[in-house]
Amino acid sequence: MRRAPEEKQRDPERTKARILEAAVAEFGAKGFAGARVSEIAARAGVNKQLISYYFGGKEGLYRELTVRWQSEENAFADRSARLGELVAGYVRATSANRDFGRLMVWEGLTEDGPADPAFVAGIRDNVAALRRRQQEGEFPDDLDPGSVMVAMFAMAAAGVSFPQLVRAATGLDPASPEFGDHYADQVSRLIGHLAT
Repeated sequence: MRRAPEEKQRDPERTKARILEAAVAEFGAKGFAGARVSEIAARAGVNKQLISYYFGGKEGLYRELTVRWQSEENAFADRSARLGELVAGYVRATSANRDFGRLMVWEGLTEDGPADPAFVAGIRDNVAALRRRQQEGEFPDDLDPGSVMVAMFAMAAAGVSFPQLVRAATGLDPASPEFGDHYADQVSRLIGHLAT
């Protein structure tokens, strides 16, 4: 018996990868609230029911993207590096993965629900790690580690948050690898100057 074209054997991993790629672009462009499952499916070239089948819908797809970013974060965030290099890693990652960076900015702009407890716990762990770095002399005692963390995240996201400012101030395209490398180097130097 011959199968109809829609019954042909699928490559689920390749299909999931296409959906995730389309989703990060759609969420990055429009935020969670503005993104539509039908548009994600169209970008991926799949039937929108596959998004429900593989990810449980829009929320599940968004959660999967968050998990993927956290997994990538483990690769580029060398926690044993000096603080300036650690932040430079975030700058490079945000520059190379602009849609992920935009997704985070959208999340901050549209946040209206309770914070994810796992996110809060992770940030608090990071602030505690900054406090230890402060005690080791990586930045002055009169700075609040929580405020330092906020400033570092803002620096890392500047290329996606303020592209017009980047172009005007540096003459570089914020989407270019040249900007990512130059700005990462400058952020590393700036934070290095804080060392006591």
